Amino acid sequence: MVQRFDPGPRLSEMTVHNGVCYLAGQVAVSGAPDIRAQTREVLAAIDALLARAGSDKTRVLRAEIFLADMADFAGMNEVWAEWVVPGHTPARATVQAALAKPEWKVEILITAAA
Repeated sequence: MVQRFDPGPRLSEMTVHNGVCYLAGQVAVSGAPDIRAQTREVLAAIDALLARAGSDKTRVLRAEIFLADMADFAGMNEVWAEWVVPGHTPARATVQAALAKPEWKVEILITAAA
């Protein structure tokens, strides 16, 4: 069985299948202007989605991080380091990418065990 959370016309915010949570890329919607605030907002959204599936950040298997500007790498990493649980860090990739909206500085895609 596939569970779909907040399905829309183009995507679901999360799907769960065979004990694995697949999150859509999460972005900041508040309009926060700096990378630290946007990263905190994105990670809070990830926490909330994982909780809905009975999971949490200690069960994250993989993170894909997209930055609009690699100059924001250090600031994003500061917030990331505060968020991850020591000993439970996931496999991770970080790349620079043109994001869909110019105000978005970071988008994070997560795969986690349910």
